[in-house]
Amino acid sequence: MNPSFERLMQRAEALIDRIESVLPRPLSAPDWSASHAFRYRKRSSGHGLLEPVRHVASIALDDLKEVEPQKERIQRNTEHFVKGLPANNVLLTGARGTGKSSLVKACLNAYAAQGLRLIEVDKSDLVDLPDIVEVVAGRPEKFIVYCDDLSFEDGEPGYKALKSILDGSVSASSANVLIYATSNRRHLLPEYMKENLTYTHTADGEVHPGEVVEEKISLSERFGLWISFYPFSQDEYLAIVAQWLSSFGVAAGAIEAARPQALVWALERGSRSGRVAYQFARDYAGSHGAEAGA
Repeated sequence: MNPSFERLMQRAEALIDRIESVLPRPLSAPDWSASHAFRYRKRSSGHGLLEPVRHVASIALDDLKEVEPQKERIQRNTEHFVKGLPANNVLLTGARGTGKSSLVKACLNAYAAQGLRLIEVDKSDLVDLPDIVEVVAGRPEKFIVYCDDLSFEDGEPGYKALKSILDGSVSASSANVLIYATSNRRHLLPEYMKENLTYTHTADGEVHPGEVVEEKISLSERFGLWISFYPFSQDEYLAIVAQWLSSFGVAAGAIEAARPQALVWALERGSRSGRVAYQFARDYAGSHGAEAGA
């Protein structure tokens, strides 16, 4: 073979290899036995991967206090889902630190033995939802596609992809997939005072939202189940603190004595949320254990 031609072929093959390395590839299935939770990650090359979560949060439904109505609704929906009964996509909205994400994780742990699996997807990667649904569509397990702290700015690409999945379009629907999302915004898009001017009034006094408002409402309406969370009262906050302290092995007398410190902790942070209660309990239990061991 002509040496010049051989060098040309080698360079061409090297160029083809480089091009292939940056071209999008079909999403491949992970080792489903590696975990009951997975993360979807997009690499800098543009390739998407489903990675097993090696250490899944061990939170249980019984660990979550003062959210009994919300817990009952999401647990019932999830149980219907794993049993193959009709179930809804879920939007959990409301005050920060009140247990929205924890409830989703606790449901996963409660029903993992019955075939429930979770795939966490960042908002920026929602455009790849159809690919994720395609990979899991033939599996026997039930999959929750989970997006935490979901909200959109005007024109973000993931917005339309999520609408398509929630609508159950021909290309996106799958009986073994539900969307669970948490958000501090009920309608997932920013709302502005000027948009109130788009409302119209009929002759008989009825009020109708304008097109801009309708569009903002339309996405959240596609979630069949809305679960709202509210700020905790002082008594509720202290009950959550007591629950977490007890779970860390703090004695009943010490839990009672910790109440004033728990209130100061919340005051310093400007919030009586479940997250703040958990953070205080960890700090107090660690200090209490250190003092006991001294």
